[in-house]
This record gives sequence, C-alpha cells and structure tokens, in this order.
Amino acid sequence: MTVSVAPTARPVRGRLVDHLEAGLDAPICLTWELTYACNLACTHCLSSSGRRDPRELTTAECETVIDDLQRHQVFYINIGGGEPTVRPDFWHLLDYATSHDVGVKFSTNGSRITAVVAARLAASDYVDVQISLDGADAAVNDAIRGTGSYDTALTAMRHLSDAGFRGFKVSVVATRHNVGQLDAFKTIADRFGAQLRITRLRPAGRAVDVWDELHPLPGQQRQLYDWLRARGDEVLTGDSFFHLAGFGAGLPGLNLCGAGRVVCLIDPVGDIYACPFAIHDRFRAGNLRCDGGFIKVWRESELFRQLRAPQSGGACTTCSEFDMCRGGCPAAKFFTGLPFEGPDPECVRGLGEQALAARDTVNIPRPSQDHSHARSVAATGPTVARRSSRPCDAHPLAATETAANAVQG
Repeated sequence: MTVSVAPTARPVRGRLVDHLEAGLDAPICLTWELTYACNLACTHCLSSSGRRDPRELTTAECETVIDDLQRHQVFYINIGGGEPTVRPDFWHLLDYATSHDVGVKFSTNGSRITAVVAARLAASDYVDVQISLDGADAAVNDAIRGTGSYDTALTAMRHLSDAGFRGFKVSVVATRHNVGQLDAFKTIADRFGAQLRITRLRPAGRAVDVWDELHPLPGQQRQLYDWLRARGDEVLTGDSFFHLAGFGAGLPGLNLCGAGRVVCLIDPVGDIYACPFAIHDRFRAGNLRCDGGFIKVWRESELFRQLRAPQSGGACTTCSEFDMCRGGCPAAKFFTGLPFEGPDPECVRGLGEQALAARDTVNIPRPSQDHSHARSVAATGPTVARRSSRPCDAHPLAATETAANAVQG
C-alpha cells in the first residue's frame, strides 16, 4: 500500500487524537474474525463470509494469540466472522480469553443464543454481546440478512433480556432503507435493556457490489448526522461517521481513522489487516504464523509504519472542514475506486459524488478473497479461492485438524 507522507515533521500538539495518530505500542482493541463460516449470506457482509477456510487458526494457535494480547495489555477484542458461534471451540476460546484478562465482545446473528447460552453470558462480567439487525422490521432487515433473520435476532435479544443481561448491543449498519427507522431501532434496544450501536456501511466484501444501491443518500446523511448529534450520549458509533463532521461539529468519539494506529484486524487464517473494513492484500500487514506473531507485526510492519507517519491529506487539506473529517475513510475510498488523496465517497460537501462520477469504473478494486456460499455469489461472480506462495499459507497444522473442527457453513 502506498500512503502519502507529508515532508514536514509532525507538529507537537496537545489533543489526544494527535497522539493516537502516531500509533500505540499495542492496540486499544482489535477485531478478530475467528471463522469465515456463516449460516447467513448477508448482502453487505464485509468479509464475504459463508464457507469455512480449512486453513483457519487452530485452537492452540488462538490460545497463543490470546496469551500475546494479555502480555501486552490489550483491553478487549471484538470477535466476529462469519458467525463466530459456529466454530466448535468458540465457547472455549471465549472462556480462555476472559480467564486471561482479555475482555470479549462478539458479534452474532443470534441464531445460537438460546435461553441457556444467554444465562451463561449474563453470568460473565467480561463478555459483551452484539446482535446484528439491519431493519426495524422484518421486511427491511430480511431483504439484507435473509428470511427469518429478523425473528432470530429478536428471539436472541429476548433470551438475553430474560436472563438479566443488561447493556448488550444492537448493531445496525446504516443504509438508505433504514435511516428512517432510527427511532424504531432505539425503541427496540430500549425494550430489551440493550444499547444501540450504529455503524457506517463500507463498500467492503460483498458490499462492494451493493454499496451504490444501499449507502444513504446525501439528504439521509444529514438526517443521520442530526440524529446522532441529538442521541450521541446514548448511541455508540465506533467512530464510523467522522466523515460527517464536515456538517459542523464532530460526533462523540476520536473522529479519526484508527487503522494501524489504535485498531486492526486478525482474520481466520492469521493474516493481519490495518482495518476490519479493508480485507484486501493492499492493506495486509503480515501473518501471525510466518511474521513473528501479532505484536511483532503490529510494531514492525512497514504498512503500519507508513500509516503512523504524518499524512499529507492530499487535495482535502485545502478544504475548510479537513481538520474535522480528516479526509474521510481510506477503505471507503479504495473500494469505490477513489484515490487516497481525494475526498471520501460520501463527502458532505458533495465532492465525493463528483469524484465517483469521474472515476474509472473498470478498475475498481475487488476483495482479495471470497468465502461466499455458492447460492450467494451470483452478484459477485464465481468464487475464487485466494492463493499465495507464502509458506505459512500452507501451514502444516491446517492438514491435521480433526473432523470435530469441520464447520458446515
């Protein structure tokens, strides 16, 4: 990956965000996709999940990663997938992490959150749960996540609520079809004693093919911004919407791209990416198996070094709103075919729309891999398994996994 680096030294400034831009010795938190296996086929899946990759990290390797995170005082991990609960060792790994002082928040479609599981989760002080929901009614939600997924998610919420689990998260990806349902989402979260979390639709994974049809329209971006400004103390955003700060004021949070600075992603086969929304070889920093482990990659990767260097900001630095929006999301630019030094595709000043209209649509980057179920890849073309000459990609442990570790996605 090539990143524009400013020729001048980083100025000494007092804001926390300016210090975090230089990166940390260990991430505040990280996202860990445990498996690409999933029993759903969401149209906007950022990791193109569906089928399990036979090379995924073994239980012992996952334990080693957790040990490494504990030694370097990583506060917590966001576990996702795929659907992480379909991994047979998921509950063991959850217990292993919490017993080693690493908190866990895992994202799930709710299909395996039974009353018994909910009671177990409610009894833990170091586990948080995030139920995915993309419509405040079945019609909107199931069009994206699949028939029956709305009822499944609400059933899981009910189990958690009945078990006394307060403050679990209801996670919503904002689209043009659900922006008008923000109050209804808040009502659902309140009903179950949960907290609403709203994140941005990024054009990553399968969402590359539906982003043009799903991302909120300009007027809806303003509607979303105003709603979040009014609800900022009650709703989590995970710094998804710092590009909207150009409307006048930042939303609660750091309001910067934390890729390779304070966050990153570990994928199921041990590849480490700068950002959960950029699973592409250009954003790949290394691999746990052949590059010395997670912390070594985090501290010594050339990609991360570049990301932590002072950035020029490109053409956006001339904009009066640059100090607020920081030029937007690099991953969103990349997967819509826009240059890193250009505007965010959803720039609130309309510059993104102009850039999209002028882009080369023939050479828009594609995700480097696709684990979609056969039935869900009609819009993305045939599934192509990623191949590499790197020795660690053919890790010998992958061939010795027992049948018990096989996941039927």
